[in-house]
Amino acid sequence: MQHADAAPSELLYFKRNSTKWLYTQSSSSKPVPVPLNRLLNTTRTSLNSTRIDGRDFLNTPPTKTVRFGGSVVATLAKYKQGDLQQYELLKHQLSDPDIKDGQIINWLQEFRSCVTLLGKDHEHLIHTILRLPWLGRSPAVIEEYLAFLGNLVSAQTVFLCACLKMVVSHFIPKRVKICEGGVDISDSDDDEDENLARTFGHCHQALQVILRYVPSTSHFLVPILNEKFPFVQKSSRTLECYVHNLLRVTVYIPTIQRDVLEIVIGKMLKIDVSVCSQGSGLTAHPMAEKLDSLMMVTMSYIRDSCLPKGALDVERTKELFRDLLSIFDKLILPTHASCHVQYILFYLCSFRALAEAFLEHLWKVFQNPSFAPVLRQAAAGYIGSLLARASFLPVVTVRACVDLLVQWIHGYIDSLDAGGRQACCDVTLHGPFYTACQAVFYALIFRHRAILEVNMKKGLAYLQGLNLERVVMCQLNPLNVCLPAVINLFAAFTRKYQVAFCYTVIEKNNRQMLPVVRSSNAGGSVATNTNPLDSFFPFDPYLLKRSSSVIQPLYQVWEEAEDSEEGRSMDEEDDFLNKETPHSDPRIMGMTPGSYDRAFPCSPCSVGSPPVVHFWCSPLL
Repeated sequence: MQHADAAPSELLYFKRNSTKWLYTQSSSSKPVPVPLNRLLNTTRTSLNSTRIDGRDFLNTPPTKTVRFGGSVVATLAKYKQGDLQQYELLKHQLSDPDIKDGQIINWLQEFRSCVTLLGKDHEHLIHTILRLPWLGRSPAVIEEYLAFLGNLVSAQTVFLCACLKMVVSHFIPKRVKICEGGVDISDSDDDEDENLARTFGHCHQALQVILRYVPSTSHFLVPILNEKFPFVQKSSRTLECYVHNLLRVTVYIPTIQRDVLEIVIGKMLKIDVSVCSQGSGLTAHPMAEKLDSLMMVTMSYIRDSCLPKGALDVERTKELFRDLLSIFDKLILPTHASCHVQYILFYLCSFRALAEAFLEHLWKVFQNPSFAPVLRQAAAGYIGSLLARASFLPVVTVRACVDLLVQWIHGYIDSLDAGGRQACCDVTLHGPFYTACQAVFYALIFRHRAILEVNMKKGLAYLQGLNLERVVMCQLNPLNVCLPAVINLFAAFTRKYQVAFCYTVIEKNNRQMLPVVRSSNAGGSVATNTNPLDSFFPFDPYLLKRSSSVIQPLYQVWEEAEDSEEGRSMDEEDDFLNKETPHSDPRIMGMTPGSYDRAFPCSPCSVGSPPVVHFWCSPLL
């Protein structure tokens, strides 16, 4: 049975023994029966193995690849001749918000084939391509886009910075446009995006592709990372994501670790100073939560870098410590009255031997007369505060540091006595001396119990051997300059253990109300001030809630009596200075870097500085 309009070969069905058979009939041969189910199975297997561009042809609908105009090569040729119609049409199609994956892949493949033709004249076209919504797309689109980036930067390095800016711009969550009262207050979406980690991963993959083709990428990347840093007014989530991604870049580009940390810490310091200016209302400050998140990210980075597998990576820790120490000298040490950012060094110092290395560095700054007095005073403040507050510091380290400070103080007094001139309480000329005295007083207030607990007899002998009586009775009269809160507590413990008798000097100072002098090139100024050193203790209680969980186990809280309550939270009023620290008299210039530069164009020479004393050598330096 054959149909009149059948082809040379046709399919005939009939039923035999309840089995469907397929006959192939042609003019030159007789029909040969083949079981239909066998043929269908063979055909289905063949079709199932047929895949186009990684897609299942049978189960996947055709992708939208409709396009207008000629090929990219032809369009570029016409553009070179002055015909802009096809060129503008090409940019318009690439800017289509509804562009499909298949269209993106087809365009990118064409651009890759003629990437050498894309020069500086095609800058607008390249920027249109870089704005393609490639993130969050199928793996085929991601792969094709990364390949295009690699081809572009290798063939046309003029577009390297544009590619880097595009990638870095995706280091924050997706932007949500919000307009209130005609004012654009758009910000990144704070909601958790389940694909956010994948998106950030593709961004870092793109940077690594670019780095592979252009090894000098790091030199161009650092300024872009700084330029693209979100404004501090942005949401906490935005800042947290951006800082996280910046620190993640250092994992595969370790040469820019110091630069990246400097960018991050510099931004955090600005927030910190703003937060600290609010005083007791810190926790309610709108910036406190942002700073808290950034501190948590940074300390997590330190932990993961130093303890990658739960064990200390000594070489990696040493490298990170050197970078942070350099940033400390450049940014943190000259910043007056920051409250929290310096705890990055505090946390890092809790790792093996780093506290001693940090103290050694501070000691070198303090005793070096070539440094500005304001920096030397700041270094002494850090030494005293770290000795008092770091619970991880052993007593032997505390004693070694106190010995060095006291030795320097006695040397300073000796140099003045040898001069034969009467000295007065001039904090400009003798600022480092007074700050060193206050550091010793402050450290002993906190740690004298630990010194005495080891061995009471030896501990008392050690304290008496410091000859603190000479310090408090000297003509520079440090008890008239240091903070009253520190002086009163120091006087109490020294009288209890008969180490020094301070109350006679304190009462004399109170009766005479001796003025504190600040001298300058224009002449001396005399005024009474209860905080002439403009003292600040860098490791006063840490008040940020979330990140305090990292600091609290390492922190020594203030206990007024031996039977005081233990285990208090750090956000309680544990600092004995909180209620007694006076504000500086506005008539007297504070010893801050800015105020010092304004008042003293030239740094006064250090008066009677004793010879340089070397600290112990740290194995990590």
